[in-house]
Amino acid sequence: MGTLSLLKCYRPFFSAVFPPTPRASTFTRKNLSSFCAGSSPPLTTENKSHADALPFKSPSPEVWLHNTMSKTKQLFKPKVESKVGMYVCGVTAYDLSHIGHARVYINFDLLYRYFNHLGFQVCYVRNFTDVDDKIIARATELGEDPISLSRRYCEEFCQDMATLNCLPPTVEPKVSEHMPQIIDMIEKILNNGYAYVVEGDVYFNVEKFPEYGKLSSRDLEDNRAGERVAVDSRKKNPADFALWKSAKPGEPFWESPWGPGRPGWHIECSAMSATYLGYSFDIHGGGIDLVFPHHENEIAQSCAACKKSDISVWMHNGFVTIDSVKMSKSLGNFFTIRQVIDVYHPLALRYFLMSAHYRSPINYSNIQLESASDRVFYVYETLHECESFLNQHDQTNRKDSVPPDTLNIINKFHDVFLTSMSDDLHTPVVLAGMSDPLKSINDLLHTRKGKKQQFRIESLAALEKSIRDVLIVLGLMPASYSEVLQQLKEKALMRANLTEDEVLQKIEERAAARIQKEYAKSDAIRKDMAVLGITLMDSPNGTTWRPTIPLPLQEHQID
Repeated sequence: MGTLSLLKCYRPFFSAVFPPTPRASTFTRKNLSSFCAGSSPPLTTENKSHADALPFKSPSPEVWLHNTMSKTKQLFKPKVESKVGMYVCGVTAYDLSHIGHARVYINFDLLYRYFNHLGFQVCYVRNFTDVDDKIIARATELGEDPISLSRRYCEEFCQDMATLNCLPPTVEPKVSEHMPQIIDMIEKILNNGYAYVVEGDVYFNVEKFPEYGKLSSRDLEDNRAGERVAVDSRKKNPADFALWKSAKPGEPFWESPWGPGRPGWHIECSAMSATYLGYSFDIHGGGIDLVFPHHENEIAQSCAACKKSDISVWMHNGFVTIDSVKMSKSLGNFFTIRQVIDVYHPLALRYFLMSAHYRSPINYSNIQLESASDRVFYVYETLHECESFLNQHDQTNRKDSVPPDTLNIINKFHDVFLTSMSDDLHTPVVLAGMSDPLKSINDLLHTRKGKKQQFRIESLAALEKSIRDVLIVLGLMPASYSEVLQQLKEKALMRANLTEDEVLQKIEERAAARIQKEYAKSDAIRKDMAVLGITLMDSPNGTTWRPTIPLPLQEHQID
């Protein structure tokens, strides 16, 4: 029986109770074919601004990306001029996502934003695994239907990504909605002699694919079954992996030429990437833990189904660690995104995850999050003060002239931005590069020399715009400087277990102590606040407060 004649049978076991979830994106296969042919996929309003945000578009820099396959950085050359096809493996939707997941999707959101900024038309595909052993096990534990549970956690994931300021991908396919394509690919693999059927299960025969192991640099005899692949004596080789699993009692299933069942973990991404990008596209990405077995198996499957299968660049980000151990749900040493952003601002978490190069491991700790939070407060406070100053001055009298010193600072920052982002997304250098333009803004606002500078207003406007435009590309631009500053202060008060009224009361007590010349008491109040992460700042206009790194953590950092 051919695949086309079976299409009417491809429906989830629970479909009568749980209808298919609507796609998060309206980007259809017809749209995607036109993308490949030459038209542009739809972009969000924020995306549309990227290409025009910064005044250094022409000529676009060469982009170099590290390719896991070649183990080197290589010049990125799109298969279709001015277009990028990118597939990133999404989450298995059975629980809330942890910050290891956040690192993956922030990294590829950065790449997506940067390509958009350079003027590329990007088709970004990120899937949901909503049919899987782990989902079934969790649903059984909770007494919930697997399809319903996975749908709920897909929605939770999308909410987390929006909170972290990640743009939605072009399309977000789900396994449960792509059974015809998955079954069709398995049939091609079987017909081409790369797989075999055993009692309703279909296994890929790794010995039929001599290049197996080329991504992970493993010899076939050194390979072992992946963490999701059960040991099965019916396999011809222990490394053979399931393309199709026969149905077990009580599990969701779909009809197939080999009987009722569901797909293996690896085949889903091969089928969905081929559906939306074809067998030959530019970038395939994910966490480094996916190199083997998942991506290794994807390569084998896709090449077995189509000899012309070819992906230009395989990209993988490093782990988030705790005490130098990989963070993962299986090890139980993870923090969910929700747990972290309950205490720290989402943009502070995003900043933290960008503060190390994406291929390096990054160690999660309170001091790292406090440092990131302190830094983003400084950035937004500086830009807010600049924006407030500019709003108080007549815009119509502003000249086009910007002093050479200011232009040099801006041009240097732009060069650092382009050079570093084009060098395999070297975000730590970009973040560090903001220091000079931020310092210049503060000098112009607050120092005697800066206040006397000619074309001061023009310089401030140009500096603020240069930073703002880069923040947009980095996904660090808030809707409002004042709102994010207030939110950062609220998070700091929560961590300190204080209310703002209590802080203001301490400020009054300290002021009274100073009037009475009780300087030891005044100093003690200030230090007590610093211990809790609250800095009291004196000025001619009185005392105010801002969040800071708690004093014990500062001292530990120095040690």
